[in-house]
Amino acid sequence: MDVLDLARWQFGITTVVHFFFVPFTISMAFLVAIMQSVWMRTKSERWLRLTKFFGKLLLINLAVGVVTGLVQEFQFGMNWSDFSRFVGDVFGAPLAMEALLAFYLESVFVGVWIFGWGRIPPKLHLATIWITAVGTLLSAYFILAANSFMQNPVGYEINEEAGRAELTDIWAVLTNKVLLITFPHTIFAAFMVGGGVVAAVAMWHLVKGARNPEDAEPGRPSDRAAFRTALRIGAVTVLIGGVGVAITGDTQGKIMTEVQPMKMAAAEALYDTQQPAPFSLFTIGTLDGSEALYSIEVPRLLSWLATGSFDAEVEGINDLQARYEEEFGPGDYSPNIPVTYWTFRMMITMGGLAGLIALWQLWATRRGRVPTSPWALRAAAILPVLPLAGNAFGWIFTEMGRQPWLVFGLMPTASGISPSTTARTVFISLAAFTVLYAGLTWLWVHLLLKHARPGLPDVAPAVPEETDDDADKPLSFAY
Repeated sequence: MDVLDLARWQFGITTVVHFFFVPFTISMAFLVAIMQSVWMRTKSERWLRLTKFFGKLLLINLAVGVVTGLVQEFQFGMNWSDFSRFVGDVFGAPLAMEALLAFYLESVFVGVWIFGWGRIPPKLHLATIWITAVGTLLSAYFILAANSFMQNPVGYEINEEAGRAELTDIWAVLTNKVLLITFPHTIFAAFMVGGGVVAAVAMWHLVKGARNPEDAEPGRPSDRAAFRTALRIGAVTVLIGGVGVAITGDTQGKIMTEVQPMKMAAAEALYDTQQPAPFSLFTIGTLDGSEALYSIEVPRLLSWLATGSFDAEVEGINDLQARYEEEFGPGDYSPNIPVTYWTFRMMITMGGLAGLIALWQLWATRRGRVPTSPWALRAAAILPVLPLAGNAFGWIFTEMGRQPWLVFGLMPTASGISPSTTARTVFISLAAFTVLYAGLTWLWVHLLLKHARPGLPDVAPAVPEETDDDADKPLSFAY
């Protein structure tokens, strides 16, 4: 492989692994904030124990996720310096906002939340986790604003003398039509991950025989009752997230067809323009994806997904290729068809399966029931993996479907690579980062399992008592 392929592989691997942590952090921050809010309102020990239990999982994920995210910025300067030079004035603006506003908001207030247990007023302490959660949303918004510029560049002009794009309207960048639908779609998908984690952990403890109600200490709810509550919260979160993903995904598909019609054509491997256009549920094609050998199709569905009309025309790859050659000059303007075709379907499939498992969990735990089948454990194990994989497939589709462009219609991917970068140096860093990220992923899973297995922690009195003792207290993080 040449330096371009290696640089793309490196960015792809590090980005996909980093995005394992992002949806977990966004959704779990809000779920923990909700649990703590319910505890503050009810003073029920059950909610305090759930808050601290899932709060610890949130902190593990946040710590490892921050480490994996640091590499992203360095790659822009080291492997993609021509890209950074050409669009840095526009692309860098929302990233700077994310770092200076959202990231520091998260970092500061999650620290106060960690060490503030019993040290600051309970209502103020509750506010810190809510501010942290809002900070994760702001981070997502600003980062997606930068990515949406790559999908649909707005708010800029080309300075011919400097040979670069320059920001002219930050508001246009922050209200990009792609951003306004991609943001809720991404957030709903994130909540499917967090809900899946909560439901999976709770189901595992229920099936494995968490503390029975009769074994609970007087005046304190049992682990079983608490985990049953958590399971239903997690399952409902997955279902709400799934419905939100479906609704926003429908709108996103229509906007994608408007601004990047080649991506929609590639998602269906539609080579010839059709009216109306069918959507294939499953296709076996040639190795290069240029011809379908066997396909199961739903008539007219692609027309509706792309335009909202079952009778509309959908442009095919061949016609779009001819149009782009006329507009941009000679070249291949189609992405990798098999990758875009299958990642689009895997994204949908993963989300659908997660929703089905969550629905089954609600049915299996109705009226106090607790499933005992080994299949319940298997379902619990796979539930959080499904939306996590769906998120990954979705981003692979989004970025691979934009090729051969770094910034659609403005900058080809091949022109963004650093001129001084060699294949040897990128290969060395690719190998090093792959090993490092594999190790961090193993550590992440190991720590999550280690702290999820013991069950709910014992806690101090629900409402800390005010004392006149000025002696130093042990760190609250010791919980």
